[in-house]
Amino acid sequence: MASYYYLISSLPMLRAGDAPPLDYAAFLDQCRGAVSDRVYRSLEELTVRSEDGGFVSRWAAFYRVLQGELTYQRRVKRGESCAAPNERDATVTQTVTAAVNAKDPLEGERLLLALEFDRLDELVGLHSFDDCALYGYALKLQLLERQRVFRHDEGKAAFDTLLGQVRQQIFSL
Repeated sequence: MASYYYLISSLPMLRAGDAPPLDYAAFLDQCRGAVSDRVYRSLEELTVRSEDGGFVSRWAAFYRVLQGELTYQRRVKRGESCAAPNERDATVTQTVTAAVNAKDPLEGERLLLALEFDRLDELVGLHSFDDCALYGYALKLQLLERQRVFRHDEGKAAFDTLLGQVRQQIFSL
């Protein structure tokens, strides 16, 4: 536990919307000598969809609600009939509604990322130098790495190309 004080305090700050200051492999390298073998192995295997462990299982419960709401609202927006999710959360529903209806898909992703960061902060709470803080940091880093693959200009160009193809098909009818 004493090694966590140095490890966690030496990690760079993570903020939703910012570029990740290090990649997950570099994070794992920093953890290698500071955490037990069991914790290190679980960090190696950790994904945002992981479900095992105290902190991770609480995150998984939130993530299931978020994914269920996203699936539901996307299907409804496409005009498909489907039942509302069994588990709902007002904050999740409100944020997902804003994200699904955002003019810019990247802005929608940013709204979801902010929600995920807020929930991780709630889950970590006052745990500053223990496994909760470490797993919270690891999950935030993975979320930021996922966001890094979104390239606004390339996405807009691909969207414009697809839209142009659809328009050509419509006009050729």
